[in-house]
Amino acid sequence: MRNPLASAPVVRFGLILVLLLTSEAYGQVPLARPDINKPFAAPDFQQWVARFERPGREVYDRRHAIVAATGIRPGMRVADIGAGTGLFTRLFSDRVGPSGKVYAVDISEVFIDNIVRISREQGQHNVEGVIDSAGDVGLPPQSVDLAFICDTYHHFEKPRAMMVSVRRALKPGGQLVVIDFRKIPGVSTAWVLGHVRAGRPEVIREIEAAGFRLVEDSDLLRVNYFLRFETRE
Repeated sequence: MRNPLASAPVVRFGLILVLLLTSEAYGQVPLARPDINKPFAAPDFQQWVARFERPGREVYDRRHAIVAATGIRPGMRVADIGAGTGLFTRLFSDRVGPSGKVYAVDISEVFIDNIVRISREQGQHNVEGVIDSAGDVGLPPQSVDLAFICDTYHHFEKPRAMMVSVRRALKPGGQLVVIDFRKIPGVSTAWVLGHVRAGRPEVIREIEAAGFRLVEDSDLLRVNYFLRFETRE
């Protein structure tokens, strides 16, 4: 007679594998390198300003074209997710005007404190700082018309959970703009190939699985891609 316990290790392994895959599908397993956000734990703000806001960085050189391409209008409520030093937060603030609002969202309290400080010094009182977590954007439900994620998606440790929370924060019919590095073997730099975890096709699949549909894939940028999504009902 066959011992029913003989297959127990196989069964246990199968259950563990299912649990791991299920967790990953819902964004509970970090997919980015565990230390990818370590530099932002206690960042030197001016050092990052020099790095992010410099000629030669494509999203800086093309910042005004990017803002125009988002379609942001006066009165809109916008979330700049992974706001960093506030480059786009400040541009969006001018764009939405006093009747609109910009949420500067980042995991770094240092970044958020400085963004709010500089915005106030420049008379931009429509900016609100939000410190998010690895799996939650930290915004109220249906609070924004457009979410903007620039060179930050590859830093999400729990991309599925984060995108579900972004979907929840968008109003019905809300839009999401994602800009990130093109990861193409033989074309992209060694830094991109080693640092960025997923290429454009994988990013599209992940975001669509979180309740979005792709509505625009623009050739506005060369090093980066520009994707626009809408919430899917």
